[in-house]
Amino acid sequence: MNNQYYSVEEISKIIGMHPKTIARYIREGKLPANKVGKEWRISGHDLSVFVEGHHSKPSADSYEVKPITVTAVVDIPGTDKDTAMRIANTLTAAANSKGPEAERASVSTQYIAAEGMLRVMLWGSLQFTEVMMGTISALTQEGREDEGYQSNEN
Repeated sequence: MNNQYYSVEEISKIIGMHPKTIARYIREGKLPANKVGKEWRISGHDLSVFVEGHHSKPSADSYEVKPITVTAVVDIPGTDKDTAMRIANTLTAAANSKGPEAERASVSTQYIAAEGMLRVMLWGSLQFTEVMMGTISALTQEGREDEGYQSNEN
């Protein structure tokens, strides 16, 4: 392949890519080529380098690890304004006392008086959301057991 030159159509057949894709790679400078008359010609060497680079698997270092984020909306019905305020303040304090996992996290609360409901909006990492959901569970089970509700936990 080293001393031979190929047309876009020939390369298309050799590597199984559409000719328009190959032409785009040439335009983008990803595949070196020379114009001969009205057609592009690619050297065997440049084709080999392109194929080796194009078909090699990226290393693990080339992937950027992005953290998982969770968005959750929790509606807590049957809450009066004082209870809603207690839960909202506790959740805010819990969120503010968390370490580095809470840096890019948020907690918003909204009391909907007409429905007697507290709405909690959470955004953050899996770990942050898990802790906050556990806190919500503990705060809401606490109040319900006081009101005579039975918990399913043993």
